[in-house]
Amino acid sequence: MTTRAAHWDAIFASKKDAELGWHENDVSQTLKFIDPLPQQEAATVFLPGAGTSLLVDALLGRGYKLILNDISEVALRNVGQRIAKHEHVTLLHHDIAQPLPASLAAAVDLWIDRAVLHFLLSENETQGYFANLHAAVRPGGHVLLAEFSTAGAIKCAGLELHRYSLEEMSMRLGNDFALITSEEHTYTNPSGQPRPYIYGLFRKTGADS
Repeated sequence: MTTRAAHWDAIFASKKDAELGWHENDVSQTLKFIDPLPQQEAATVFLPGAGTSLLVDALLGRGYKLILNDISEVALRNVGQRIAKHEHVTLLHHDIAQPLPASLAAAVDLWIDRAVLHFLLSENETQGYFANLHAAVRPGGHVLLAEFSTAGAIKCAGLELHRYSLEEMSMRLGNDFALITSEEHTYTNPSGQPRPYIYGLFRKTGADS
């Protein structure tokens, strides 16, 4: 974790939010998948790789309880200072490829990943991520994955990526998750460069479905 954490700490320490290659002033692309979902009030949302995204503010405004995870302590400190007045926010400094605390088992109503999963390159890391997701999301809960598509760039933030298809997302999630909707979306980064994404919204089956 140390080397990876240092890489991201250096980025968040040296750049303003608007200079980050994944920064969004407008988070409506994510919200259009989230807003139709039921039970927003007091639902718990887990954001792996939350960074300093403005999505955090939008979700707080909708009444969600948030668990903000990041490998970068600097990112969590920065976003924590920005939203300090808000209650019901947990900051979790953790490598999402490593097992999450047992207290999070079946505690998450909605898991939102915008551009985190694709940084995990080894099979062990990817399996660790999905093991965490499976354990944390309750039956009837939802998962939104938004990753660089197979037509997307091969690197971001100086790191290589694993680009995703909807089929691989579905395969990785397995039979416990049903696809609700998906969309190909081209995000224009702060440098004006197009970045093709694939968005997939899934629902976990089970007793509460």
